[in-house]
Amino acid sequence: MEAKRLGLLREIIPKAALVAVLLNPAAQDNFSQELNDVQEAAREVGQQLLVLRASSEEEIEAAFATAGERRANGVLVAADPFMLSRRERLVALAARYAIPAIYEVREYATAGGLMSYGISLANAYRQAGVYVGRILRGEKPGDLPVLQPTKFDFVINIKTAKALGLTIPDNLLTLADEIIE
Repeated sequence: MEAKRLGLLREIIPKAALVAVLLNPAAQDNFSQELNDVQEAAREVGQQLLVLRASSEEEIEAAFATAGERRANGVLVAADPFMLSRRERLVALAARYAIPAIYEVREYATAGGLMSYGISLANAYRQAGVYVGRILRGEKPGDLPVLQPTKFDFVINIKTAKALGLTIPDNLLTLADEIIE
């Protein structure tokens, strides 16, 4: 997913010399995979990356300060529950430093973030409810199939794009599942 997010961010800022990627090193299971995915995607398109690590409020602040100092043209906030729980702060920092950013779920875009691409949390919660219902009706949890997300949301916040002085390409507007004005 990080590779896809990087591609979408590059479509909005195609001449980006440097894109920062913010990852949580405390997320041991996901950190290495997400870092490898985004580095591989960046290599394939010749994009220079600035890898920023944050697992605390102070580190988030420092990461955005570094992105600002290094003149990052965009920020990709990697998928992580820690980051999601701090979405308001992340969106505020991206606005303060006037850095276009892409996030994992629509809740960031509704909080004022530029755009998001990722699983539909509403759909995931609905599916969890279906599973609970099946278990309550007597099915054994071990007999239930493992499901992968099939619904992904691409959300663009036009108000944020205008505040950043960005023009969203028509092809992205067409692809968007939701446009926030």
